[in-house]
Amino acid sequence: MECPGYETANPLYYDLLKEYAKENRNKQTEAERLLWERLSYNKLGAHFRRQHIVGCYIADFICLRRKLIVEVDGGYHAQEQQKIDDYLRTEDLNRMGYRVIRFKNEDIYTSLSSVLDTIFDNL
Repeated sequence: MECPGYETANPLYYDLLKEYAKENRNKQTEAERLLWERLSYNKLGAHFRRQHIVGCYIADFICLRRKLIVEVDGGYHAQEQQKIDDYLRTEDLNRMGYRVIRFKNEDIYTSLSSVLDTIFDNL
């Protein structure tokens, strides 16, 4: 029996990650909140989920049908080790068949319409 398309988590990590995902949904950053206001309820013509588990990762936003992941990066993503971790995570998600696009918090605060255009173009 095949799993539904939304069951994308690695079963070995699911129980641990589902708690983190729930916590992240309840404590979203201001940038995530602003972007979610524009992505929720199919406002771009595609269904997005937030804080969705994919493999052993939690994607900030994901459109499962289009296999598109949108990540919102806070200031700590500028640290060298985090840049390496983000690169490896993106490569792993790409191998799973997902496209990953990343935006800095500042992009969302200052150029939200451009961010939305980029997401729309990637759909």
